[in-house]
Amino acid sequence: MNTSILLQAANGQGGGMGFLIMMVAIFAIMWFFMIRPQQKKQKEIRNFQNALTEGTSVVTGGGIYGTVKRIDHATGKIDVEISKGVVITVDKSFVYADVNASQMQNTKAEK
Repeated sequence: MNTSILLQAANGQGGGMGFLIMMVAIFAIMWFFMIRPQQKKQKEIRNFQNALTEGTSVVTGGGIYGTVKRIDHATGKIDVEISKGVVITVDKSFVYADVNASQMQNTKAEK
């Protein structure tokens, strides 16, 4: 009787490989649907920040819309005009593309 219990216990431990395959599959799914798109988006933002020019419409990390007036590449600071005569200095890493301005440019180009 004791040997039959030991044999059943030994047969039940073979599920380790199935568990490992399942964990690898879950990681792969998370990579393709969550991590990879986020990395692509961050790369696009970084490319936009590095290609900034004066006159570009931007949105700061705090949600302030404005136009780039001056870029200091040495310090990584950007002067953004948020209203006529009102200029704020923002770190380059907190500047993102203005979605509304790019949509307006796309609609003008289509017409």
